[in-house]
Amino acid sequence: MGYRNRYVEDELGSRLKRAGAVLIRGPKGCGKTETARYFAKSETVIDASPNTKNIMTLDPKLLLAGDTPHLLDEWQEQPDLWNYVRHEVDNRKLKGQFILTGSATPNDDAKLHSGVGRFSIMQMRPMSLFESGKSSGEVSLKAILAGEKIGSNYHEANIPHIVDNLIRGGWPGIQELDIEDARLSVLDMLELITEVDISKISTMKRDPIKVKRLMSSIARNISNEVKIETIAKDAGLDGSTLSYDTVRDYVDALERLMIIEDLPAWNTHIRSSATLRKSRKRHFVDPSIAIAALGINGARLQQDFEYMGYVFESLAIRDLRIYAQTMGAKLFHYRDSSGREVDAILEMPDGSWAAFEIKLGFGAAEDGIQSLLKFLENVDTEKVGKPKAMAVITGSGVAATHESGVQIVPLSALCA
Repeated sequence: MGYRNRYVEDELGSRLKRAGAVLIRGPKGCGKTETARYFAKSETVIDASPNTKNIMTLDPKLLLAGDTPHLLDEWQEQPDLWNYVRHEVDNRKLKGQFILTGSATPNDDAKLHSGVGRFSIMQMRPMSLFESGKSSGEVSLKAILAGEKIGSNYHEANIPHIVDNLIRGGWPGIQELDIEDARLSVLDMLELITEVDISKISTMKRDPIKVKRLMSSIARNISNEVKIETIAKDAGLDGSTLSYDTVRDYVDALERLMIIEDLPAWNTHIRSSATLRKSRKRHFVDPSIAIAALGINGARLQQDFEYMGYVFESLAIRDLRIYAQTMGAKLFHYRDSSGREVDAILEMPDGSWAAFEIKLGFGAAEDGIQSLLKFLENVDTEKVGKPKAMAVITGSGVAATHESGVQIVPLSALCA
């Protein structure tokens, strides 16, 4: 597969016009380098040359030489580059000079001075279904938020196809592989994370076996709220419990590698005496990681439709995050003490919002609609305003507007 266009291209172009350097953050393998090369006029691959350390000692500016924008790939391997880039941006007094890509935040010992006014930071994730050619794009998120009439062809409930999307994920480099090779490729990626990458981001050595057990625990609880204490107990070996501090450190490290991307709770005004829950929902940056962490294949996944529903929810959250980013919006979830919950709340920069329920089966769309309507009764819309939209995202079916005004859209028809 050749290069596929990404939604973040427009954002990257905009950031290059207003900042001297742009930092693209995202997990390894999500396509940062290829997208950066789409804009860059020259490039230095920091982790590819054994002479890089010597150059950093003798004359670091040699690494910054080249036509602009100049790409510094995997810059965090030499964290001091941040400050050299900062000074060079100050000296040149020009926009769009450098693009930095990195799959981890730097070592704990790195002393990075503020990049305010010089750097712009952009988040990148694996591909959405639309970017990878797995969504028809018949319905845009913008159209849903605008209240436009939506419609699509019927999207068949093809479980093997959905399972393929869950196992393969949005990793650009494995989209053309057969499904078993794709599954094994994600397993290989996890092996590198647990054996190598997680100990490279700081001087602390971390036990790969414990990291794997922790990731398996998060995978079992994907799309659910689960406390660190629960993960510590679940990830223990032979009845033992990992310490709270160990689990917290490992989770922090995986967040710095941008492998874990939990969904925070929405803080809003409600009418009832119920209290808002503040716990995050557990998610990986891509649902394929959850499946790989459990070591299961497609046949095994299809034996547990309830769990498949949770992984599908995580897939939808990934895509909603990517589509929302094109509008500068953020994603949350909602849950209160009375048991009302909503899978995703999209909040725009101006405070306007929309609510989404996620259902694997089209037949469960009615449950999602009723859940959204009950939720809306409890939101104090005099204080937070009425939602721009409410929608149920499904794994199959047809895009339509319910008589209640709630919209229904298959994930395989959605785009930004």
